[in-house]
Amino acid sequence: MPDPQVIVDVVIDFLQRRIDSPPDRGGGLLSGRRVLVTAGPTREALDPVRFLSNPSSGKMGFALAEAAASRGARVTLVSGPTHLPDPPGVEVVRVVSAEEMFQEVIGRFSNVDLVLKAAAVSDFRPVGVSSRKVKKEDLSHLTLELERTPDILATLGMRKERQILVGFAAETHEIDAQAVSKLRRKNLDLLVLNDVTQPGAGFESDTNRVRLYWPDGRREELPLMKKSDLAHLILDRVLPLLPAGEPG
Repeated sequence: MPDPQVIVDVVIDFLQRRIDSPPDRGGGLLSGRRVLVTAGPTREALDPVRFLSNPSSGKMGFALAEAAASRGARVTLVSGPTHLPDPPGVEVVRVVSAEEMFQEVIGRFSNVDLVLKAAAVSDFRPVGVSSRKVKKEDLSHLTLELERTPDILATLGMRKERQILVGFAAETHEIDAQAVSKLRRKNLDLLVLNDVTQPGAGFESDTNRVRLYWPDGRREELPLMKKSDLAHLILDRVLPLLPAGEPG
């Protein structure tokens, strides 16, 4: 059982967010919906002490999970390694590698209504992992052979039936072309794109600046804002995509 002070802090935080939350943030419009969010980086081991990864902090995914829970959704957050605390009212599943995230997400996909795929999953992993630390004294140089990790988003796009699938992308060039290509290839209902070369956007920052892309060709460029505010705005755009009536 959690320490009583932890329980008190969670209750106060929950009530305060309800008081401070403006009416246009959707209230309980996600009530009963089952939402799956992914967040953070993954790590692909080279040896027991080294790994391949990226600078993702998980802040965007955690903000989305908390925002969805505040609107009444039943939220599961599958997160790679981060230093962020579990959002109140959210089931959190901690993973390390892309393969672990793949298994956790695929295993839950058939039972959810909405997936917000905000994790920065490693695209490659070493073909072989040393069981012992690789000592620099033993090598004059090191060549790594890499292989692709499972493409979680593409697999979800192929398997989806009634689910709404929202993907995220971090790009540095040919932004629009990259976004439209990913939207179509992965069979997404909405794509949220970061230009990580822009100040205040992307990895580790508390703020973000994104563009939204829909399959029908609509686009929306959003100004720089806090990730907590952006999370609610993304959910506002997702609500019309969800089927009417009882959750699936």
